[in-house]
This record gives sequence, structure tokens and C-alpha cells, in this order.
Amino acid sequence: EYDYLIRNHPLDRDRLDELVELMVDTVCSHRETIRIAGDDYPAEVVKSRFMKLDSSHVRYVMDCMRDNTTYVRNIKKYLLAALYNAPSTISNYYSSLVQHDMYGDGKRGRG
Repeated sequence: EYDYLIRNHPLDRDRLDELVELMVDTVCSHRETIRIAGDDYPAEVVKSRFMKLDSSHVRYVMDCMRDNTTYVRNIKKYLLAALYNAPSTISNYYSSLVQHDMYGDGKRGRG
């Protein structure tokens, strides 16, 4: 779904290419374990999860990065964790945004 993302978000091509490269490096790794957010997971589990990512997960990670206002010390580790956790957090993230937009003060994390 790379072509879809590029066609609909041409200004994000560099960021998208970085995510794709990180996913490819992870899926092609020969290590037995891969560290995600301080925990070691069997490489096959991480690879399997990455192979199931689709354009909505990648867009979600890109949206989260765009809205992030905190300093990230190790961007590679941060992105790796964000991609790994995307399938288990995407629905709640967007539900929370809808709730906020409908009933919140209109200020997304900004005071």
C-alpha cells in the first residue's frame, strides 16, 4: 500500500521511506530476539506483527509523530515500538480523538 500512501500524502514521502526502511530492516533481521520498548521478543513474533501492518497502521504512526511534542532521544527505538504497538492501539487512539473532538475543548494536548 506504499503507492497509496505516496499518492495521498506526497509531502510525507521521506518520513514514509524511513518507516519502510525500519520495517524492512526488522523483518530481515537474523537476530533471535528483538527489543521493543525495553522488552525482548522472539524475532518471529515481531516479524509476524510487522508483516501484518497496513497503510492505516503506518498512517497512524505518522499521525502520532506529527502530534508528538516531546523530545525523543532514540527515534529508531521509538518508531520501532510505535509500529509494533500500532495494531493494538490504533482503534482506541482514533476513538479517543473522536470523543475529544465531539465533547472536548478542541485543544489536542496543547494548553
